Amino acid sequence: MNTHQVTGQKTDCVPTPSSYIFHLLQDCPPAPNMSMQLELKNVIIRAGDQLKVKGVIPHDAERFEIDLGCGAEDLALHFNPRFHDDTDGAVLVCNSKAAGCWADEKREIHNPLRRGAEVKMVLKLTGDMFEVELPDGHEVQFPNRNNMDIISYIKIAGDFKLTSLKIC
Repeated sequence: MNTHQVTGQKTDCVPTPSSYIFHLLQDCPPAPNMSMQLELKNVIIRAGDQLKVKGVIPHDAERFEIDLGCGAEDLALHFNPRFHDDTDGAVLVCNSKAAGCWADEKREIHNPLRRGAEVKMVLKLTGDMFEVELPDGHEVQFPNRNNMDIISYIKIAGDFKLTSLKIC
């Protein structure tokens, strides 16, 4: 696993205390053939806020995940693009986890994410729903099953080279 350093700086994109932008430091390149992992704790994402994620999907990617919740065992959204799934091939999997127990997966066959591509995704909490805007404009919706009003934990891990993360 490759752990990245990030820099954070407060922005004015939305007048809330949760507006931050994170960029990977340029002198911290990922090691070859290793997955990345970034965990952010004590962040604040509320209904109406957006998480903008930019990065590159490696040519040999199998999967990566973006997790939003209040901790690793309590996830309101587990967004998991898979590029070689035994059941459905290339698929987007969404799920939630409460007290360490996974709920039923939602599988989205429409997967515009491609290996070797630079991508931008926007994740939005609308209150009772999460919306994930994909690079082709398609939107995946997933219910906020755990009824989390505030997201305080973000994890991005797997076969993904994160270049920018913005909360606004």
